[in-house]
Formats: sequence, structure tokens, C-alpha cells
Amino acid sequence: MSRPTVYIETYGCQMNVSDSELMYGRLAANGYEPVEGPEGADVILVNTCAIRDHAEQRVIGRLGELRRFMKPGAVLGVAGCMAQRLGPTLLEKARHVSLVVGPDGYRALPALLDGARSGERVTATSFDLEEHYEDFAPRRFDKVKAWIPVQRGCDYRCTYCIVPYTRGAERSRRLDDVVRETEQVVRDGMTEVVLLGQTVNSYHDGAHDFADLLRAVGDVAGIRRIRFTSPHPNDFTDRVIDAIASVPQVCEHVHLPMQSGSSRVLKRMLRRYTREGYAECVRRLRDAIPGVNLTTDIIVGFPGETEADFEETLSLVQEIGFEDAYTFKFSPRDGTPATRMPASETVSDAVASERLERLIATVRAGARERNLRLLGTRHEVLVEREAKRGEMLMARTRDFKTVMIPVEGATVGAYYTVELTGTSGSTFTGAIVRDEPARRLSLPMAASC
Repeated sequence: MSRPTVYIETYGCQMNVSDSELMYGRLAANGYEPVEGPEGADVILVNTCAIRDHAEQRVIGRLGELRRFMKPGAVLGVAGCMAQRLGPTLLEKARHVSLVVGPDGYRALPALLDGARSGERVTATSFDLEEHYEDFAPRRFDKVKAWIPVQRGCDYRCTYCIVPYTRGAERSRRLDDVVRETEQVVRDGMTEVVLLGQTVNSYHDGAHDFADLLRAVGDVAGIRRIRFTSPHPNDFTDRVIDAIASVPQVCEHVHLPMQSGSSRVLKRMLRRYTREGYAECVRRLRDAIPGVNLTTDIIVGFPGETEADFEETLSLVQEIGFEDAYTFKFSPRDGTPATRMPASETVSDAVASERLERLIATVRAGARERNLRLLGTRHEVLVEREAKRGEMLMARTRDFKTVMIPVEGATVGAYYTVELTGTSGSTFTGAIVRDEPARRLSLPMAASC
């Protein structure tokens, strides 16, 4: 008898990618065969994001498209943050959906699917503040780097953010469990890990903080690069900054969400820092980590944002000099405090769109100017995958710059020294320096049982 097949389509952040890996692993351990596409799959799951309305509308549209791939008896389910937020409403919006499961419900997924495949329509959106899926063996998409969740949920409750309502209160995994997973990653042949959390640097398992975690993961034999995302500016203690600076495996890149450069807007967002406090965090990071590459998140059009507030954002972007920024127009999320702000403070879509264009142009102009100065310099890169452009591979420097190198003579998963030969403004082209040959880390043998 053939095994039932499952396809998972993933939207949203790295945490959603990690959750899809956990779901695939859980289902594979319970007799399901993962497949690469929805065509003819016995189970189709859409793992969703709820951070912006556009993401939800895209998923609703995709659920309609997926109907045509469903064979008789197939199950279509929705997982993740949008599932948590909408719950049974999703079953009403899409009658061909028979399963809705939130981020804390994946342990029950095999049983839930048994019910759905028998004709039941099921919703599972209860929070479980003890759940970290420690006994799950993720089926990883990436064979070069591993996403490792170290924390779930968030306690900050920024006024625009839906995450506390879709992922619950903050809780951290035990340090020993994170180290154990990292050791398994090395046995699986990977040398880079990305530690994940909603405010990852607020990690604390009751005995160890994020500085302890960075040092412990750095001590795992075979790990060559450590990244983390996304931190909160308020949680960069001296201990954490010292660990970033002194643990050789921690890469010289910090994604530091700013959201606005106006103290007035930041207060209304409940970000719990000022413009000056954010700039001071940047100064402390740069003093401790020379050459650190900073990227960020910025929202425009938050209720009540004036042109003067926006100009403060532009000036802080220019002052700090981010290498890249994820930029968004404010998207109201039902249930968040920002939706209860006076309607008179709403920033029109036309104004928000115009501000977004100016912000993107400012970020790109600064990044291009700095990147042009890097041409001719040499950097270590790790080749991550084939590029969308033919005959090229995509690689990353330690400080997270993207470098395209020729396929010939290079291997995915290998480290090379490259010389930067060109830039589009945001990405680079590079040539392997042949007098410094490709290097692979010598990995320890897998431990016997």
C-alpha cells in the first residue's frame, strides 16, 4: 500500500519556513510521503503569514487556485499565523478547506489529518506555552544552512503587530536542546545556523541568556557561521554585544528593526525606545563589531505620521547607512491597538505610497554608494544555491552581502575567497581567487547510537 502524500506551501518569515520543516518531519514520521508540488497530493497544507493584509489576501486567492489540484478525497488545510488569527472563519471563507491549525497545534497534525480525511472539518488553534516540538525531526529544505528556532511568541505588543495574538507569549527553549539540535545539523553536513525568535536576543531559558546561547552554539564543533533574527534594540545588553563580538562564528551582520526614525511615532508604536536610543544601540554595536553590516525594517504611513515624522525617518536612514531595508506601508490588523486610533489620523494610501518610494530610493542610493567602494576587495563567501540567472551561483559573505559567482569551478555548500568585480547597487558579482582554493569544513563523524 502506497504512503499518502503531503505538500506544504509556505508564506511569510523564516519562522514559518522552520515550522513547515517541522510539519514535514512530523508527517514523514507518521507515514506520509513529502512531495514537491500540489498536483495529486493527498494532503495540501498552506502555512500562512498574518503580518499584513496583503499576505492574507494572497493566501485566500491561492486557496481558490489550489482547488484545481485536489483529487477526490484530498484534504486542503491552512496552518500558521493566519490560521491562528481567523480560526473557524477560514472554514466559512473557503468551503473546500477542511483543516485549520495554528502554530502550537502541529503535534496533533497526524490525528487531525486522519479526521479531515474521514470527512471532518477541524479547527485547532489553542495556545500551548510549553510546546517547542523538541522530539520532532525537521525535514530541512536547505542543505547549506539550518533555521533553528530558539524562542516562540512575543511579549512586546507593539501597537501595529499581530504576532502576540497569533504566536502567543514569549517562551524560550532550553539551551541544551538548542545545542543538541545544532550538533545534529553538523552531523547532517551543514556549517551555518540561523537562530530564530520574534525578539531573539531576549532569549532566556531561566538559567541562560542570549549571550550564553551564542557562546554555547559557537562551541559546537563544525559550526562555522552563526546568524540570528530578529532582535529587538532594547535587548542588546553588554553581555550580548560582547558575545557577538567575541564568538568567532557569529557573523558581522545584525538585522536591527527600526520601524520609524521619529520618537513621536515610535512612542505611538509602543516600540519602547526613542530615535536617540536606537542610534545609541547602533553606536554600541559598531564600536564593538568593526565593519558590522546593519539591515532593518521600516514602516511608513503609521496612523498620525506627519511629513516631519517621515523626514526624521529619512534622515536617520542616511545617518546610519543601512545596507538594506525591508520597507512596508502600514497595514492595519484587526485586534491590534493601532486599529483603534482615530480615523482622522489615517495616512492615505497615496501619501504612504509616495513616502515608500522615497524611502526605498534613499536606502538604495546609500547602499549603492557604499557598495561601489567595495569593488576590488576580497571576502569569504559560502555558496548557498544556484542563482535564477543561468550559469551563476548565489553566495553570501559573512556580513550578508549577496555575491553571484560563476558556476564553473564552484560547488554549493563550499567556502571560497572571492574578489568583488561588479555591483548592481544591492548585489555583487565576484570572481573566485584561485590562489585561495575552495575550502570545506572538516566535519566530525556522526556519533554512533
